[in-house]
Amino acid sequence: MAITGVVRQIVHNYRHLVTHHFTVTRGFRMSSARERSEKVLENMKESNPFFEKYANKIASVQQRSPEDFLDRLNSVEKEQKKSKFGPSEVQRDYSELLRPKEALEKNATRNDTHRKLSDIMRLELLDDKSGDDIKHLWLEYHKNKDVVTASIPVEQHQLMMTRAKEHPVFILPVPRSQGYEFVMLQFSANTIHFTPLITYQVHKEDAPECLNITFYTEYVDKGIVLMRGEYDTKVINAQEAQCLVNQLQLYYSQQNETKLQLLETFTKHPDQFKHMDVIEELNNLKI
Repeated sequence: MAITGVVRQIVHNYRHLVTHHFTVTRGFRMSSARERSEKVLENMKESNPFFEKYANKIASVQQRSPEDFLDRLNSVEKEQKKSKFGPSEVQRDYSELLRPKEALEKNATRNDTHRKLSDIMRLELLDDKSGDDIKHLWLEYHKNKDVVTASIPVEQHQLMMTRAKEHPVFILPVPRSQGYEFVMLQFSANTIHFTPLITYQVHKEDAPECLNITFYTEYVDKGIVLMRGEYDTKVINAQEAQCLVNQLQLYYSQQNETKLQLLETFTKHPDQFKHMDVIEELNNLKI
């Protein structure tokens, strides 16, 4: 009985010691968390212009649970540190994109034959007009439609088609609220097909297009080529469609060594192509 009593006393003393240690440790942690949270609050007052508006709510959380307050701040900081563009470099084999529409001729939903201007306009009304008059009428005709249009000098269009033979496929970025979305383009006849890259990687040649550009060469003798781009308003808006057209022009119909090198790398050395390079080119645009 005496030994049992001693054992009971040892167990009681141990439990009391553990409980007391936990209470002291927790109290120390709470005190430390409160001091840190108060320092954070002081910094927020100085650096955050919206602090006063939410001061009462912030103080309430901080007083109720300093540890929870700090955990929330840590979560916000982690989100802010995340790159809005995703990983700075993703290892991806772009060679899979170089022949994306080999089965296109078998796809009845797409018409890759040479499209004609007479399908959308009465050419007899334009035949006696000058190149400038036709350009004006073309732009006016499409002014209130969900399309992007342009009148392109013949020389510029010829350069684009020459490059298209060497680089029929490429990718271009479109700015989004959380970064960029990549869109794949491919030349075919007098048409360019634009498809969201992620959609193509899932559906391949059956992927729906977000933009389709056609060049009409009926008036090359007047020095112009007419361009018309139809886009899916559920996927991209007018500004994003225009952004793609602007980039297309800069890569395919202007002399820019950096952009030419990106075309060359994508076509001939896809394993060396870096998607962040085209994003950087877009960020540096001065249009």
